[in-house]
Amino acid sequence: MRLNIRKIFGNFLNDTSDKSWLYNFLLELGGLSKFTLQFFRELFRPPYEHKEFLRQAYKIGLSTLPLIGITAFIMGLVLTLQSKPVMENFGAESWLPGMISVSIVREIGPVITALICAGKIGSGIGAELGSMRVTEQIDAMEVSGTNPMNYLVVTRVLSTTFMIPILVLYADAISFYGSYVAVNMHDFISLRLFLNLAFDSLHFYDLIPAMIKTFFFGFAIGIIGCYKGYYSENGTEGVGKAANSAVVISSLVIFIIDLIAVQLADLFNIFLR
Repeated sequence: MRLNIRKIFGNFLNDTSDKSWLYNFLLELGGLSKFTLQFFRELFRPPYEHKEFLRQAYKIGLSTLPLIGITAFIMGLVLTLQSKPVMENFGAESWLPGMISVSIVREIGPVITALICAGKIGSGIGAELGSMRVTEQIDAMEVSGTNPMNYLVVTRVLSTTFMIPILVLYADAISFYGSYVAVNMHDFISLRLFLNLAFDSLHFYDLIPAMIKTFFFGFAIGIIGCYKGYYSENGTEGVGKAANSAVVISSLVIFIIDLIAVQLADLFNIFLR
């Protein structure tokens, strides 16, 4: 039986010199899984780096606020301008704020914000830890008795896990204002009436699943960025590869998490109704 398997899948099981895509995928998956388990072991092991956690959270939030704010405003503006003619054809202009609010809160806001953070935060973490690895700063921390996993990885992963949901709420609010501006380009509607129409269409089963998955988005961005940077190699070239692969893998994982979250949210809605 073993001979038959090796004969059929010889290219994947034996050809490690050519690094087949399946071999690389399984190697990467195993390394990331082991790194994640190591993170959870260090999470509850003192000392707890509270100051570094707060510094990373402040740094991540402050560095992404302008980019997310501009993107969210344009997102709400464009989505409203594109949807308004269609709603007018059906005589359903009054439903426009509600439709925009549900679209932004449930899908567009969390996913777009997470992708922006994956590009900016994930690449930054990968490049920072990668440069520390190739310049042997992490090795120096290990020799001096400092736990680099606790100080460098745990603090960054926790900061992304808790900051991404806050940034998503900020992006949703800015998107609502962008939608309000777009509606008032052709008609006049007060901000209070617009918000009433928007929030009348929202329910807890729209908000809760959307917020829960943002924690998983933040965790994926942090753990993947730290993993790629922590095990970077081949000098400065490896730093660039670590930052690039952190963005690509994080973006792919965000879509996978979103797909799973949508299926679970549908089951949650059926259960509540």
